[in-house]
Amino acid sequence: MKSTHLSLIAGAVALAAITGFASVNAPAGPAAEETATASSLPVERSSLVCPAPSGSDLAETRYTSFTPPGTETGKGAGEGADGTAELKPALPVLDDDETETETDPKKAKKAEEAAKKARAKADKPVIAVKEPGKPALVEANGSGAPALVGTATGRLAPGWAAQQTTTVTVGGARGLLGVSCTAPDTDFWFPGASTARSRQDYLHLTNPDDSAAVADIELFGPKGAVTSEVGDGITVPARSSIALLLSTLTDESVNDLTAHVTTRSGRVGAVVLTADDGSGTDWLTTATDPSATLVMPGIPSDATSVQLVAYAPGEHDADVKVQLMGENTTFAPAGNDTLHIKSGMTATIDLKDITRGEPGSLRLTPVEKNRATPIVAALRVVRGTGAKQEYAYIPATGPVGARSSVTDNRAKGSTLSLAAPGATAKVKVTTSAGSGGGEPAVETYTVKAGTTMAVTPKPPAGLKGAYALTVETVSGGPVHASRALLLPQDGVQMFTVQTLPDDGGTVVVPSARQDLSVLDD
Repeated sequence: MKSTHLSLIAGAVALAAITGFASVNAPAGPAAEETATASSLPVERSSLVCPAPSGSDLAETRYTSFTPPGTETGKGAGEGADGTAELKPALPVLDDDETETETDPKKAKKAEEAAKKARAKADKPVIAVKEPGKPALVEANGSGAPALVGTATGRLAPGWAAQQTTTVTVGGARGLLGVSCTAPDTDFWFPGASTARSRQDYLHLTNPDDSAAVADIELFGPKGAVTSEVGDGITVPARSSIALLLSTLTDESVNDLTAHVTTRSGRVGAVVLTADDGSGTDWLTTATDPSATLVMPGIPSDATSVQLVAYAPGEHDADVKVQLMGENTTFAPAGNDTLHIKSGMTATIDLKDITRGEPGSLRLTPVEKNRATPIVAALRVVRGTGAKQEYAYIPATGPVGARSSVTDNRAKGSTLSLAAPGATAKVKVTTSAGSGGGEPAVETYTVKAGTTMAVTPKPPAGLKGAYALTVETVSGGPVHASRALLLPQDGVQMFTVQTLPDDGGTVVVPSARQDLSVLDD
């Protein structure tokens, strides 16, 4: 019997469900016609990493984690019916003198005991989701809050999300720092980073795996590549996290640049912690992959300054139209309706207070459709002025797709922004139960084509603790979304913004339709 291709397809289906990644090349010929259907299956394993929250002793951090309900999968290998979803501390990185072989028996024993203690600590979960639909919340204060690495399996894997939110209320870089924990990957873009003297930008690299990863870092400014002799071959030890000050990678002081991180072996989570003296601090997460059309959703209505940073990584220059999708229509900002981005260079536009009292989202599209050059981009958004200002980043992001969730919503302070750059779309928004109690609720919204809708979610009835927001596309065109969390402090509008790309909770796999007459010799 000619059954080899069916065995391969069945194996790929199982692999895809477990890992979330699989591809199959069906054989050509009559048999291909019988196997060319596909289906979606929920993933059975997900990975997330979170950077170390802050170096401030006064930092107050909340870790939150959540898996949306409604996805049935098999149990994880060796796990309970729901599987597990746990984030554990990353292992400490030893100094060079600590890694040298110790010849003194007493010191060697002491070092061995310290290493054993660190491994035991790293094996204890900091936060764990117990059941789909119910968030988990843990607080950790001070500079000792660790970077986290973790895995979800079984019913807790599809759509698993986590966030760390840190408040620093004093100092030149006081502010609200929020970051969604990310899946490890091999390629990251950070338009909006800086090596300027007024900035302290740290690139955090976190390795979730049991073997070391090796990363390379490239920097690109307004004049092209920024000279660096120490950005290549950076080792990230197994299950560990490191932080690199970008200004130490080069002698050049550049206000606005694009950082590109790739791995030559292994995979990492990558995110940039930015701090600007007197202006605040926040995380800059990776922008979506280079594309000719980009959307940055959720510019606050009271933004006092908006700066666009874009980079063209290919061989060709890019000319893009700059448009704001407002509350009722799409329009081009006066004097900044187009942007020319030279190949290999970073370009910026000061859009000032572009929203003027209305919520908005920025859309970039090619000036000429037949010259669609891929680019990456992000926004730096400021609220307030002078000593009362605070900033956050909105990187270009992919659409919500089937579903996306964001955690650490509170009784007050959350704003959900929904942008429809194409056709009118309908979405379902679910507020989960709280981490300590409450009843979930569902609302449906219609977002008109070319507009942005800002929604203040209604917290679940009887809310205790934090809740999660889950957005699902019901019909119509693509929707891009972000959640802004506002926590005012002493007159400062401290805020942070997290985007909501598709959670990757399902994977498309081929499904075989067996025709025995084809298989017989």
